[in-house]
Amino acid sequence: MRSWFILCVALANLALGCGGGEVAAAEELQHVVSAAAPLEGVGAAQVSAPLVTRDTLFGDVAHYRFRVRVGAGAHDFVTLHRVVREDAAWRPARATRSVFMVHGDGWGFEAAFLSSVGSAHVPVDHSIAAYMAKEGVDVWGIDLRWVGVPQATQDFSFMANWTLGTHAQDVGTGLTVARAVRLATRSGAGALHLMGWSRGAAVTYAYLNLEARLPRALRQVDGFIPVDMAVRYSPQDAEQRDWACERHAVLSAARQAGRVEGGLLGPAPGITLQTIGFLAETAPSAPSPLLPEDVFGPGTGIPSNRKVAIVSAAATGALLAPLKPVAPGYHLMAGAPDATGLPASLVFTREEYVYEYSQRAAPYQSLNEVVESDAWACGLDVPYDDHLSRVKVPVLYVGAAGGVGRYGEHSLTQLGSQDVTVLIARTLPESARALDYGHADLFLADDARERVWKPMLQWVRSH
Repeated sequence: MRSWFILCVALANLALGCGGGEVAAAEELQHVVSAAAPLEGVGAAQVSAPLVTRDTLFGDVAHYRFRVRVGAGAHDFVTLHRVVREDAAWRPARATRSVFMVHGDGWGFEAAFLSSVGSAHVPVDHSIAAYMAKEGVDVWGIDLRWVGVPQATQDFSFMANWTLGTHAQDVGTGLTVARAVRLATRSGAGALHLMGWSRGAAVTYAYLNLEARLPRALRQVDGFIPVDMAVRYSPQDAEQRDWACERHAVLSAARQAGRVEGGLLGPAPGITLQTIGFLAETAPSAPSPLLPEDVFGPGTGIPSNRKVAIVSAAATGALLAPLKPVAPGYHLMAGAPDATGLPASLVFTREEYVYEYSQRAAPYQSLNEVVESDAWACGLDVPYDDHLSRVKVPVLYVGAAGGVGRYGEHSLTQLGSQDVTVLIARTLPESARALDYGHADLFLADDARERVWKPMLQWVRSH
């Protein structure tokens, strides 16, 4: 997949950890990233200015960003992230355990997995990437191409060929860079655990399918953590498969009509989410300009900005998504209902934190991966599962009982893995899943550290 000869040449001149000061260390890190992932038809991957950035988060934990060219187009970039403990500035500490994280719809790496940094409402280490790094894990991740598309963009034709396969290849590039940098910074060149949340899990399944065709010595993943996603439904869950087929039909029609951007919430879902969060934060009691009067029933009037934010976070398709969800009762955050049955408050995640989170959504997303993953879940033929039976790495499935939850377990049977662990964050019986732990509660809830992240960390350490 990648030329390790070029990488070794770069490493032969490496100064990281060998003196020369912070500037030299940063420059050598840039050389390693640039040499690590040559691309067919493009040449070596390029780390664009600013080549590498670094921020201290807290204590000895730092956050590195690498902007890497992955194609010839103006928007063919991904940003790679590394959150890791350091011995000194620009000197990552040696870490034997590593995880590469892939986000889902709406939010990039920092919003999805590092949302506590800069928050006014939770401790700075209250996010999974910060938590795992603090515990000695070398955390890597990626912003898929669409995360970096500017809000002012008008022509989205460049997204026409971005697919699940495109994103899977970009994950492969990210893994190669991560291994090169880990080797350069004394943590070895071994394979990484790969975690994908939501649509990101579909991307990581697609990547593993791609990697499974390679000789074992060239594979880059030694553990898989799909989080709250189904790529295939059980025969017993035929209704959910039918819902996927309905979504696929509607979104395929939009795609055939020429739309290449957006997803389940329309062509600019991130802008809608940003607006909801901003209005709820700045004018929570004011009437919402987003929804009509009596949208929640006769005589209910115009909902407040706060009400819109709570309902959009906790209600199943009641506000923004007219299409059927990926699972019954699916929601982002669990809510406590009022007398009308609509969510009146959040149960596990702080409201103000959700307002921040909404405002950090990426403006746009490419549509193809949404269409393709619904085709996959519908049972249609896709090019992303032909070799999954050859994937035999240890697997940890993490689900939210009020998200995809148990409906994601059948997808694990597509793999050839025998070492499979299932962790479902649950507080209520399955019959009450509409009120239980939500899809984003896994990463935002006050008790996510104990309920979700700590068991994940234990699995990473034992595998």
